[in-house]
Amino acid sequence: MADTDIVCISPVDGRELVRRPIMSDAAIGAAIAAAREAQKAWRHVPLSERAGKVSAFLDELLAMNQEVVPEIAQMMGRPVRYGGEFRGVEERARYMIRIAEKSLQNIPADDEKPGFRRMIKREPVGLVLVIAPWNYPYLTAINTIVPALMAGNAVLLKHASQTVLAGERFQMAMDRAGVPKGLFQNLHLSHDQTGRILSGGLVDHCNFTGSVSGGRAIERAAAGTFTSLGLELGGKDPAYVREDANIDHAVENLVDGAFFNSGQCCCGIERIYVHERHYDRFVEGAVDLVNKYVLGNPLEEATTLGPMAHKRFADLVRQQNAEAVAKGAKAHIDPKSFPADVGGTAYLAPQVLTSVDHTMSVMRDESFGPTVGIMRVKGDEEAIRLMNDSPYGLSAAIWTSDVDAAEAIGERLETGTVFMNRCDYLDPALAWTGVKDTGRGASLSRLAYESLTRPKSYHLRQI
Repeated sequence: MADTDIVCISPVDGRELVRRPIMSDAAIGAAIAAAREAQKAWRHVPLSERAGKVSAFLDELLAMNQEVVPEIAQMMGRPVRYGGEFRGVEERARYMIRIAEKSLQNIPADDEKPGFRRMIKREPVGLVLVIAPWNYPYLTAINTIVPALMAGNAVLLKHASQTVLAGERFQMAMDRAGVPKGLFQNLHLSHDQTGRILSGGLVDHCNFTGSVSGGRAIERAAAGTFTSLGLELGGKDPAYVREDANIDHAVENLVDGAFFNSGQCCCGIERIYVHERHYDRFVEGAVDLVNKYVLGNPLEEATTLGPMAHKRFADLVRQQNAEAVAKGAKAHIDPKSFPADVGGTAYLAPQVLTSVDHTMSVMRDESFGPTVGIMRVKGDEEAIRLMNDSPYGLSAAIWTSDVDAAEAIGERLETGTVFMNRCDYLDPALAWTGVKDTGRGASLSRLAYESLTRPKSYHLRQI
């Protein structure tokens, strides 16, 4: 493989799926110049017209669903039976379009002052770079692309090499919708080129979704440029099943929250703490449900669990499982029940581990795969301590019949989102954010518009 190419190796069969040449530095410079020029005009386009263009882009993207679903399966392994991502894409995009006018309206001064007109306006930051991941190639990117354009910015998209075709789909939909030329551009960039764009201060805001190490690299590259950053990084999201929980509901939803997309979800459940009263029943129910998964080719309708996006990701989870067992954990799922699980491939059987503790990597480090550890707890205090015992903080889920208790526990959790009786979901009306090594900044909700604009004050004196 030439170092001038971006190559996607399909986890389905290990073959090369697509290859694209990396852009030349001259082409990158031209793209940035074109984006800057297009943004000068776009920022003055009435918001209603921007909404029309962005809505037309969304319609064009949604029309591609039949082609996109098998493409996603081929690129990163999600089974076609789940129908892709466009239901969530539409929900988030339409909501962000709908709230744009209110979110971007002028903010008057709190008190009136005779003879003065005072207000704060929201101005677009200018040029936004979106660095999107492979695990949800459309959902993650849409979080920033739509509000950035609605706020009057231009957007450059660098998609993950594993899902390079998703970036091209975005461009195709933009072009078909008649979005002004240069305003949105999908770029095929190397890591070094991306770093030089940031270190050169060539963009005004960068939104990155990926690993903690990737986020640190982004911060280092942008250091001293005053480029604003939005970083959604790693996660080790916990769930707590209280004594008053509906256990059947908790089992069904937490198993799905842990194993959907082969566990490759930023906010997927990676560790579960169950009240001792329900522990045995919960484990029994979870093991029974996990054994019903069908691991196989994601292009086949019968498959409910596809391969991980790359065999190196599967190797990491295999290592975590093996380390846990070596330290005394019990593995409840027999890999032989999943014949597609073959060492050295991206196909990995799901696993449920008990007798785990926080000395084990599987309970401490991000797995991002189809494995989950379950611990017995005596009550709220122990659960809160264990849930907070992590360098990450994206979301946490509490399973209870007591709303007040869930809110009170949530106030003590070091996390960006608190769920009750659900998990692994982004509500576009709420800020998607994290604490600790999970990153900084916020996407979705009206707060997304604050990240993608800057305040400009007007102090106008009449004489």
